[in-house]
Amino acid sequence: MNVKVGLVSLGCPKNLVDSEIMLGLLKNAGFTVTSREQEADALIVNTCSFINDAKEESIKTILELARLKEEGCCKAILVTGCLAQRYPGELMAEMPEIDGLLGTGSLPEIVGAVKSALAGERVSLAGAPGFLHYANMPRLQSTPQYTAFLKIAEGCDNRCSYCIIPKVRGPFRSRPVDDVVNEAASLAAGGVKELILVAQDTTRYGVDLYGKPVLAGLLKRLVTLDGLVWLRLLYTYPTLLTDELVELMVSEKKLCRYLDLPLQHASNAVLARMNRRGSREGTARLVEKVRSAIPGITLRTSFITGFPGETEADFLELLDFMREVKFDRVGIFTYSQEKDTAAAGMPDQVPEEIKSERRDCAMALQQEISLERNRGKTGSVIPVLVERPHPEKPGVYIGRSEGDAPDIDGNVYVLSDMGLRPGDFVKVRVNGAVEYDLTGELAQ
Repeated sequence: MNVKVGLVSLGCPKNLVDSEIMLGLLKNAGFTVTSREQEADALIVNTCSFINDAKEESIKTILELARLKEEGCCKAILVTGCLAQRYPGELMAEMPEIDGLLGTGSLPEIVGAVKSALAGERVSLAGAPGFLHYANMPRLQSTPQYTAFLKIAEGCDNRCSYCIIPKVRGPFRSRPVDDVVNEAASLAAGGVKELILVAQDTTRYGVDLYGKPVLAGLLKRLVTLDGLVWLRLLYTYPTLLTDELVELMVSEKKLCRYLDLPLQHASNAVLARMNRRGSREGTARLVEKVRSAIPGITLRTSFITGFPGETEADFLELLDFMREVKFDRVGIFTYSQEKDTAAAGMPDQVPEEIKSERRDCAMALQQEISLERNRGKTGSVIPVLVERPHPEKPGVYIGRSEGDAPDIDGNVYVLSDMGLRPGDFVKVRVNGAVEYDLTGELAQ
């Protein structure tokens, strides 16, 4: 078989892992995987539907690739992921460009779906969202060889009032510890030096299987694997951030001094309407505790502006909290009114222009804070993972520090007389800073 398949992965790193598994299944079945979309006989779009912007990007990508059915080799377009799970009937009825559709629970059926679509059959598979991958499933890594995402759980039980994830991904389901360790060992043996642990709520890992959070126990196993240099955590909900985990981050050098704490707001009134656990006061105490225990830790969070009922006073409280805590990294998003969520029917929906104004105001404040935090690193020596040479500046390399997750945070620009290779870890003396990036040179 010399049938070529291409895939475009949209959305979060968790979705990217699903994309890599689908590619692995297709490759094992004899398909040729290509990154050149114009050469593909079949194209797959693994979609996101978390907010309106993500849905629009997914639809736009489907339509753009569909043009290749007229201009190139492409004979079939298949749509997978969250958008397919959420709107299977609408997509099949309203988009004749789609030749096949798989929901999040039907991922293992990708090989048969591609074959059927190429044979002229229009396929729609969108059952219950219950899929959970295991270590010996084939996976074709699409990230650089030295970095990989490790999905430790699927789904979510938090039921935040604005979020559609439980409907499209199902309830929270942890993978067994041994299975996760086996996959991590395989990735490390293949050259991965940085593993990034992801789930919808990583700090909840293990509660469903073992009756308590066991993320710290998993990490104790992972740090023993040969070849790994960094282990990074994303999506760590603050209310389940245990003392054991904090103590492990202090003692274990392989754990990046980096925590992503998705907070969404600081006003207790807004948090209550969001159905979020925790409070402004509790979060402030947690941040103080973590920073005291782990000097130099990078803290990232995300906030939503314009949630239903958010008053000007609520928004000003958010700004005050940002000034008080001074997070190193912040992502700010306007509220997206999602059908089939509790928040969609709430009164006092905030006009779009006010949502955007508040987002822009908060981002301007965070730029000032980020610049201040980055300038505080000038003169320090930090470990940096080299990713690539600068395309326009000979002798300059682009990398990331412990405080920079890929495709989310900033970069470190390193001046070096020595030739550096992607995947190298080097010590860099920081000599300059802007809002999101650092500059430096190799430390002697």
